[in-house]
Amino acid sequence: MKDSPIRTKSFDFAVEIIHYCDLLKTNNDFELASQLLRSGTSIGANSREAQRGVSKKDFKNKFGIALKEADETMYWLELLSVTRGNVPKDLIEKCDELILILVSITKNS
Repeated sequence: MKDSPIRTKSFDFAVEIIHYCDLLKTNNDFELASQLLRSGTSIGANSREAQRGVSKKDFKNKFGIALKEADETMYWLELLSVTRGNVPKDLIEKCDELILILVSITKNS
């Protein structure tokens, strides 16, 4: 499980989200940073929890939650991109990649 792509990618993404949110806080964007931090780090937490699921239903449910969190994260990134214009393009691309992976996992499980 440690080497699963979703686990690695979601963890690395969470690290980048934390750094980006720190930058937002220096610009006094505390509310947006808080929302983004919560949803962006929750993707990895729920993915990790899914891999320890006690049943197939639990597995699918946790990955479904991770997908919802990824979609919410994309919302915040898009909103920040329109209102602040300083969202790193690779952060949006990585979030999109996580969404595609999570869609695939939930559809195929």
